[in-house]
Amino acid sequence: MRQIVLLPFLLALSISSFGQNKSIPNKDLLTNSLHVMIDNIRDNYIYLDNKNVGIECIRKSYLSRLNNVQSREDMVLFFEYLLDEFYDSHLILSTNTNTSFRLHAPVYAQTKNETTIITNVWSSKIQNLKTNIIGAEILEFNGKEFSKAIDAFPTVCHNKKNDEVRNWIGNKILAGRYNESRILKLKLVNGGTKTIDLDDFKLTKNKGVLQSEKIDQIGIIRINNSLNEHKLIAKFDKTLDGLMDTKGLIIDLRNTINGGRCDIAISILGRFIEKRGDYQTIISTQRPINDLQPDQKCIYVEPRLKTYNQPVAVLVGKWTGSMGEGLAMGFDGLQRADIIGTEMRKLLGGMYGYTIQNTDLGYNISREKIFHINGTSRQDYIPNVLIVPSEIESDVVLKKGIELINRK
Repeated sequence: MRQIVLLPFLLALSISSFGQNKSIPNKDLLTNSLHVMIDNIRDNYIYLDNKNVGIECIRKSYLSRLNNVQSREDMVLFFEYLLDEFYDSHLILSTNTNTSFRLHAPVYAQTKNETTIITNVWSSKIQNLKTNIIGAEILEFNGKEFSKAIDAFPTVCHNKKNDEVRNWIGNKILAGRYNESRILKLKLVNGGTKTIDLDDFKLTKNKGVLQSEKIDQIGIIRINNSLNEHKLIAKFDKTLDGLMDTKGLIIDLRNTINGGRCDIAISILGRFIEKRGDYQTIISTQRPINDLQPDQKCIYVEPRLKTYNQPVAVLVGKWTGSMGEGLAMGFDGLQRADIIGTEMRKLLGGMYGYTIQNTDLGYNISREKIFHINGTSRQDYIPNVLIVPSEIESDVVLKKGIELINRK
């Protein structure tokens, strides 16, 4: 096992598919790789104690599966399923195959017992959704009863009757495999049924790292899933400089699904304060090997360039992920913005990247717990103006942001 790089964001953009003709390690080498990886997760995954899964069950179960690894695709799926045992959407391989599961879907659902209900859609991104499917029950996925699809998910060491586990698996199924369709049979709120193909949704293409406009002297900056791109800082500065005469500003983080970098978030926050302020608190597993207590540190934001002093609203949603969540939480902690929207993605912690020994496969695990300065964990943080989705016809979140700015 080799630690390779600090990754404070989700690596979806860097995930790549490898050719299937590459050789794979022999069974002895893979056995060693498995033990080293599991030991690393045991020692460094800071959320392990929060997970209802047995690390030795995983070790035993996956050792017994090694004989089935006959190809590179088998090897990638082998380690992918191992990480899925922890039902953590931040705990991922940095590689995929055509048969791998995607990382997210354009809809989000809540599963309780045997019933799964769509509770959110990526309405700020989907162009062609005409039917309101919020509140609809998912009856089938690709022709299979949805509850049975959850039961059949290829993990073995967690309790699939547990609500948290079942909910995570349900959304993983909706994300779907890259090489398979995602056809849902739904029972709508009005009692009717409807079949939809998630891959028929047309998603708005990003135009640069951000887009901006003015509505009634309110500036709007939309971050286009670019919180991991350093060029965003210069573009954000230039855009904000052009909006300094506005009566208020809206920063839209609803398309930050891939997270980003802490230094970029801090650079953005620095334009909205006049003195150094607390950003977030981190508890980390980085510590001397004989010290079993995590270190705790606080990250600060320093003022940067000309300060924007007018009211600010930050828009968030279920596709606000990782550093997007941290940026919104930082605005709140600094008391520089109202945070408006639905619950966010609830991704766990700050990520570090590792290489699986004897392979060229990478994986990411959380070694940091991240908190609002008031002590609320990032995954438990709720926008102070919470919107419960109920319609798709209008942008309720944006309207609320404009309304709040106009009240100031």
